[in-house]
Amino acid sequence: MKHEWRKKEKTVYIPKNKPKLITIPEYQFITLSGKGNPNSPFFSECIGVLYRVAYAIKMNLKTLKEAPKNYNDWTVYPLEGIWDITEKAKQNFNGQINKDELVFNLMIRQPHFVSDKYFNDMLEFTKIKSLTAF
Repeated sequence: MKHEWRKKEKTVYIPKNKPKLITIPEYQFITLSGKGNPNSPFFSECIGVLYRVAYAIKMNLKTLKEAPKNYNDWTVYPLEGIWDITEKAKQNFNGQINKDELVFNLMIRQPHFVSDKYFNDMLEFTKIKSLTAF
């Protein structure tokens, strides 16, 4: 049965209007860190890279003759992000944020059965596929 986070993990991903303290277990993520304006082409490309890798992992796992232990099909998790500003921007902060000074860590959660080796294989596969697309 397909794991659908929208239905099974509402507490984590679809919060109620009233704040509530919850304990979140440790998860694994594909992450990409960078600096710059979220309206820039660079930022859009970062998001595209994350989703290409996430979908490569999902789709290729479906085609394996022998699935990983505890494999279960899943809906790709949503994009998440942590934002900050550069140290220089913090030192010179005047109440205005220059979007070019934003620092981000973007991530897409992965199921527990996705191993580091499989992730690295799919990262290489995605790089090669992206290069041959041009």
